[in-house]
Amino acid sequence: MFRITRWLASAVLAAGGTVALAACGSSSGGSSSSAPGVTATSITFGTHQPLTGLAAPGYDEIAAASQAYFNYVNANGGVFGRKIHLIIKDDAYNPTNTVNVVHQLTLQSHVFGIYEGLGTPTHTKVVGFLNADKIPDLFVASGCPCWDNGTTQPYTFGWQPNYTIEGKILGQYIKQHFAGQKVGVLFQDDDFGQGGLAGIQDEVPAADIVSKQPYQPGVTTLAPQITALKASGAKVLVSFTVPIYTAIAQLTSFTLGYKPQLVVSSVGIDPITVGGLLKVVSKGKASGTGLIEGAITDGYLPSNTDTANPWIQLFMKVHTQYDPNVPFDGNVEYGMASAYTLVQALRAAGQNLTRQGLVNAVNNSGGSWTGPGLVPFRYTKTQHGGYGGAEMGQIRGGKIVLFGGPLTTDPTAGTPITPDTTAQPAPPANGIPTN
Repeated sequence: MFRITRWLASAVLAAGGTVALAACGSSSGGSSSSAPGVTATSITFGTHQPLTGLAAPGYDEIAAASQAYFNYVNANGGVFGRKIHLIIKDDAYNPTNTVNVVHQLTLQSHVFGIYEGLGTPTHTKVVGFLNADKIPDLFVASGCPCWDNGTTQPYTFGWQPNYTIEGKILGQYIKQHFAGQKVGVLFQDDDFGQGGLAGIQDEVPAADIVSKQPYQPGVTTLAPQITALKASGAKVLVSFTVPIYTAIAQLTSFTLGYKPQLVVSSVGIDPITVGGLLKVVSKGKASGTGLIEGAITDGYLPSNTDTANPWIQLFMKVHTQYDPNVPFDGNVEYGMASAYTLVQALRAAGQNLTRQGLVNAVNNSGGSWTGPGLVPFRYTKTQHGGYGGAEMGQIRGGKIVLFGGPLTTDPTAGTPITPDTTAQPAPPANGIPTN
């Protein structure tokens, strides 16, 4: 049985309070707008991120990468002359901390909005507060289906694909390529895992799903779940796991001699992150990506190793200039791609920036925004779920290789999955949105 190392466990214990990583802007003084967090020269957002604790490895790079892209935009004049700043606070992936952090950001720091708050179990605890106070809650770093309802949560917007959409696309691949084989599902027991499971169950015949094993965020072993999955005879193992639990599950499977075909949600399979965690959790006995080689996954952004892609070239340039102390992995790409979308939204909202104006700009985008994504956004006044699909991928040679072309669908049960043939546009010449 493999458990999280003392280093990771101590990180969890150390995360009792909230920590401000960066406070790059101020909401006070000289605003040309009546909106909190906005002055004539700056826009300040806040975010909660797992900088310590179980979810920190890899995910702690995301907000810093977003700020790196903002720094790039700021160096080129900002948005209508305003520089974008992000106050990053640590919640250690602990929902109680998240509530405290978001209250600090909104009630004390008076940020313009919350941007890229990370995590399903964490962010669900603050959505009600943010919507009640009409605070923009943009591009949550989670694909929970719960962000999708613009009618009941008009100020909250997802960004990455809804987990049910992702589950449907993975499930279709399983149905087509592993027909009749026994399938087991390991999933985080919250809206993340349950949303993904719903998508799998929409596509994979019920008779083929022989075991469904939930885990609670914060546990330090998955031995009971992996033992049950092995005993069920599942030849295909679908994991809706964050990276640390992907690593723990694979090490446990290796110990038990269990070797199913692995299928993992995009949020839990970044090769650099999981490879590093495998080494740490095994105390050096496992290194690299050997235990996840061949795993099936999906992607809605170009692979971060596709250096021929102009979007990857742009983000690598920004990374070299403004964020060089971490590897250029999928988490860094995520942070920069999401930041690009926020800049699109700010430009669309216009120079006289208001909270409602920003929300209206996203609602009215009508799926017309282009960018680094492989599929269109689904934003309307009632649908706030972000990207509408993904492309299948596989870990080959320690890298995610995408194949088959982008697919789109709707989270509603029974809706078809269709190819999306829209060509991905190149980024603007200066790498900054013009819309």
